[in-house]
Amino acid sequence: MHKSLSTLACILICTQLSGCFTAVVGGAAAGGLMITDRRTSGIYIEDQNIELKVGKRMYDYMEKAAHVNTTSFNRVVLLTGEVPSESQRQQAETLTREISNVREIHNALTVGPASSLSDRGQDAFVTSKVKTRFISEGKFSSNAFKVVTEAGTVYLMGIVTEQEATEAVEIARTTEGVAKVVKVFEYIK
Repeated sequence: MHKSLSTLACILICTQLSGCFTAVVGGAAAGGLMITDRRTSGIYIEDQNIELKVGKRMYDYMEKAAHVNTTSFNRVVLLTGEVPSESQRQQAETLTREISNVREIHNALTVGPASSLSDRGQDAFVTSKVKTRFISEGKFSSNAFKVVTEAGTVYLMGIVTEQEATEAVEIARTTEGVAKVVKVFEYIK
């Protein structure tokens, strides 16, 4: 009886700790990503906040026909996707500019119908192929870059050296499915 009670207690404790384990491992993984990132931890978190705030504003103020993605890296915001009109393209930029701590905006929104889920899936696949090649080539920390793909155009963001930029663009440019590469870099010496 004592042994089965101990086993039951152990199982109950383990089930309660499994959530803690996941949180600790997940937190450690995020911490590991921040260690290899050239942004400070404060800027890393601020970029996440900017993305959330801009995303909420787009959801609140843009028409349902709009498809706007927001990416922030070192407080530089990249807007990608599709909007129904030029006035909405400008509105998206205005809404983004109103968010505190945004340093710069790259408005790559196109005017036209929203992309299909299939198109978005293809873009996600292209992004994963570029990131995989960054890792397999091993020429730089893949964490130095944020990769965004929209309609076959790959946007590369990051704080990089000239050499890293050249190598990253070449890798992205020669990846199957990439139609164009756009650099949104800040250069370090």
